[in-house]
Amino acid sequence: MSLEVRDLVVEIAGRRVVDGVSFDVPDGARVGLIGESGSGKSLTALAVLGLLPGGAVTTGSVRWDGRELIGLPDRELAQLRGDDIGIVFQEPRTALNPIRTVGRQIAESIRIHTRMPRRDALARAVDEASRVHLPDPAEIVGRYPHQLSGGQRQRVAIAMALASRPRLLIADEPTTALDVTIQAEILLLLRALVDTDGMSLVFITHDLAVLSQIATHGVVLEHGRVVEAGPVAGLLSAPRSPVTRGLLRDATATLWRPGGAE
Repeated sequence: MSLEVRDLVVEIAGRRVVDGVSFDVPDGARVGLIGESGSGKSLTALAVLGLLPGGAVTTGSVRWDGRELIGLPDRELAQLRGDDIGIVFQEPRTALNPIRTVGRQIAESIRIHTRMPRRDALARAVDEASRVHLPDPAEIVGRYPHQLSGGQRQRVAIAMALASRPRLLIADEPTTALDVTIQAEILLLLRALVDTDGMSLVFITHDLAVLSQIATHGVVLEHGRVVEAGPVAGLLSAPRSPVTRGLLRDATATLWRPGGAE
């Protein structure tokens, strides 16, 4: 079992925003956390990574390969992030440095977790750009984030997250800011990379149709609590919770191809 979350509780300013969340992500599994805004899904992921805002109080257990992460020193958590666990956020514009070329940023991600010389890392950045299907990789690594489209920036963010070949990728609504066509391309890319590298995946979304394309198991959250969990196929065909039924009604029909993540 690679990731085990048990009775996770997060309190911010005295308010319980994650309330007893439990789920497992076995090696190679693709698990989705789904819920409306404010359901606690992103805060759950941030708690796993040790990236909660200052003053947040976390209890329960988050184990990575049997190692407890809650209470782990920041330096050790920082080492895990990137080496073992990669993260892709919703809006790459805020994650990328506007005054550095994307190739330099990919190379820096590589060098943080390896002892690779700068020149070799810059050459490797071209390979990583190609791996995420950026057009003309040798040329595009010399561009700045504002010179790329939203979909291209997200591909750069994915390349940075996966450059050190982590065993688990956490993707926090990485397609929400993109149009439907680009969403589909990014989902296909993520699935292919996860399968190729044999990674585990935690995919966060508010859209059950999107979840059906990327995850095989879903955990439905409302007000910080798990209200339903099970195979995505079951969430689509026989949802038990009113929350899941509401998500099903709101699903993006243009992306919905039943069985797509199987």
